[in-house]
Amino acid sequence: MRIDRLEEIQRIHTASLEVLETIGVRLEHPEVLDRVIQAGGRPGNGAQDVRLPRQMIQDYVSLAPGSVSLAGVDGTRTDLGANSESVFWTCPVLYLWTGTRRREIRSDDLADICRIGNRLNNLQGTMGVAMTDVSPLHRDFVGVRVMAENSRKHVRALCFSGGGMEALKAMKPLLPGNWFSIGFTAHGPLRWTNLALDIFLRSAGQGIPVTINGEPMAGVTAPVTVAGTAVIGNAEILAGIVVNQILEPGRPVIYNLGLAHLFDMKHATAITGGPENGLLARLSADLGRFYHLPSSSWVSTESLFEDEQAALEKMFGFQTHVSSGVNLIWGMGQLESEMTISLAQLVLDDEMIDFFRRYRQGFNVDDASISLGTIRDVGISGSFLEHRHTLENFREHIYHPRILNRAARNPDSRPLHCRAREKAEQLLKDEPGSGLAAEISRELRKIEEYYRTKG
Repeated sequence: MRIDRLEEIQRIHTASLEVLETIGVRLEHPEVLDRVIQAGGRPGNGAQDVRLPRQMIQDYVSLAPGSVSLAGVDGTRTDLGANSESVFWTCPVLYLWTGTRRREIRSDDLADICRIGNRLNNLQGTMGVAMTDVSPLHRDFVGVRVMAENSRKHVRALCFSGGGMEALKAMKPLLPGNWFSIGFTAHGPLRWTNLALDIFLRSAGQGIPVTINGEPMAGVTAPVTVAGTAVIGNAEILAGIVVNQILEPGRPVIYNLGLAHLFDMKHATAITGGPENGLLARLSADLGRFYHLPSSSWVSTESLFEDEQAALEKMFGFQTHVSSGVNLIWGMGQLESEMTISLAQLVLDDEMIDFFRRYRQGFNVDDASISLGTIRDVGISGSFLEHRHTLENFREHIYHPRILNRAARNPDSRPLHCRAREKAEQLLKDEPGSGLAAEISRELRKIEEYYRTKG
């Protein structure tokens, strides 16, 4: 990190400590609040408020491990650290865009997302969604079962209730490693809800990785400035990390300031795909490295369709978040300010990531790549097209997209979003699912049925 950047991060860190020590944070869960006060927190002005001394914050944050191990349903392991390469997940959503209409998302749509995701090289994790055909109290564990039966990738549960967390704990031993993880978001400013804290409490002691999300909105739940927003979000995240380390010392956590938004004063909407979101993602990566923790962010767009705006905002987002060193990036397939997913956009995003990864790969300058021997062979006014060197090397040195158009115009030419939707449909036909063993599927369904009946 450059010296000037480090100085900026230290100022944000110091300001966040000042906020937590003098203003405090609200913890709307009596048991968790008591635990934090017993660990050194000081009662604040309100009945649920607590001030956190800076040494207490530093001591508990230091307990979080610098690496988080995530497993896929198929057993594939990914280790995330503050300096590891970026990995990509889908996103939690309310709606599906079909190409002709937006509708509420269902459990069979989540299965389709998983099956397409199995065929996308850049996708390492699938996130739960708000399935409208499932009761809200059951969506977390039903979603995990659906994802386990259809995805080979890591599963990120979307938590809805403390009772759902009990079901997830029962499911965890059925597959090796941390095959699913959880997370929750502060509802600020400077406030952790009863539900969030109950999920942290009930999941403690299992070694389940947890993403701690600060989601301030500049101009609404945080100052309108990027730096002020970062101070509030960082304070919320630090408080969340402290809570989790009190409940389970050494629990693996992922630092996520990259969910921070801004408020569009003209349209009264959340801004998720603007240039400032890229700056906040950079801060998430920088602060994650500062605390020696893996970082996360969310790439999104305000576009309602798979169109030029989505292309601009999402390519900008992926490029800036990766270039900043964010370790875990949500948002593949996302449209409409994080509310909607499109299967076509999921395919397009995978292509975008391939595209800029090739650029970031760069090129070699050595004897083999300079190819003086080939240049001598061809000589003046010759052609390299017929030379064996071209045949042997063009696949390695020239990027070949799967759906981008490079053909000359013809009567069958179609816009990119149409080809992406056709590609998604073909992937669904070709992909059977996760290949989960029948006995594990039966056990997952037994646990699901038990907790559905329990309420």
